[in-house]
Amino acid sequence: MNFRKTLMALVAAVASASALADINIGVSLSLTGPGSGLGIPMQNQFKLFPKEIAGEKINLIVLDDASDPGKGVSNARRFVTEDKVDLIIGSCLTPVAAAMTPVATEAKTVQLAASPVGVPPGQDQWLFRLPQGNDVMAHAMVEHMKKQNVKTIGFLGYTDAYGELWLKALTPLAEKAGMKIVAAERFQRTDTSVTPQALKLVSANPDAMVVVASGSGAAMPQMALVERGYKGKVYQTHAAATQDLMRIGGKAVEGTFVTSGPAVVGSQLPDSHPSKKLAIDFYTNYEKAFGPPNQFAGHSYDAAIALQKAIPIAKAKAKPGTPEFRAALRDAFETMGRTVFAHGVMNWTKDDHWGYTNETGVMLKVVDGKFVVEK
Repeated sequence: MNFRKTLMALVAAVASASALADINIGVSLSLTGPGSGLGIPMQNQFKLFPKEIAGEKINLIVLDDASDPGKGVSNARRFVTEDKVDLIIGSCLTPVAAAMTPVATEAKTVQLAASPVGVPPGQDQWLFRLPQGNDVMAHAMVEHMKKQNVKTIGFLGYTDAYGELWLKALTPLAEKAGMKIVAAERFQRTDTSVTPQALKLVSANPDAMVVVASGSGAAMPQMALVERGYKGKVYQTHAAATQDLMRIGGKAVEGTFVTSGPAVVGSQLPDSHPSKKLAIDFYTNYEKAFGPPNQFAGHSYDAAIALQKAIPIAKAKAKPGTPEFRAALRDAFETMGRTVFAHGVMNWTKDDHWGYTNETGVMLKVVDGKFVVEK
């Protein structure tokens, strides 16, 4: 009897050790609500995620945050308390990801945000961004505006962190380039109309309008500007680089300039572009399984690349499922060096958890309902 108990205890110990070696990843995405156009493509790409990395089984725990910061916080708390995850990925909406960050930080668990999250200096020790920073994308936008001889700009963006960060990024770059933001209006993500804001902006008649919105919500404000008679150039941010922009906006978004990462336009990139091969691989495999992807699906693809490089480094220092492994994973991201993503070249460091360079941004133009790379 004692032998049997001993044998069962050994079997349980082996099973426990085996489970401990699995790498658990909590993924919070906006699968419902206004951000679903971003979250669902990311979820699709996660279905193609590696089942094993560096000899360890990868367990993805995917939860819907319903485009709600409060729900994102609940998901993050479950990840760190119940699921004991080694890593958190999400969310695809900036306000949701920002709300999750304090939970991940307190638990000393790496968060790979799938949106450009800004936090106060020194508070992103455990936060790394998969998307390009707004500064990097605003740089590409302003450089394009120079070539278009833009001198005055109207701004129509979300009232939340994403809109605020874009306004802060765009303003100094535009001023340095001799451009002036002559009118700035804001709106809520949940708004179904921006008529008053559009009227004010159209009356200012700037050379170009910058719309700062995301996913399916990016078309509505631009449609309002066009309906009120605006004839100038319209620029959209990388959160709008989705098929939803054309599906909802139709003719109103024809000719729109959109700043984007290279992931969704791999076949149009020059052979010299370091991301071309990966961007084509991402796009081809996603399209085969689910239809044309958006750039947010590319962040799921890049997360796998980052982990395939970082996990072996972290695993050499500690075992998955432990605080030591979580710390080693953070250190690995900071020291793994130059890494080519489908979205550009990443080089996270201890002092830079954004990582991308100013050469990253690609300018697209909507032509006949499709994105075309601006030469």
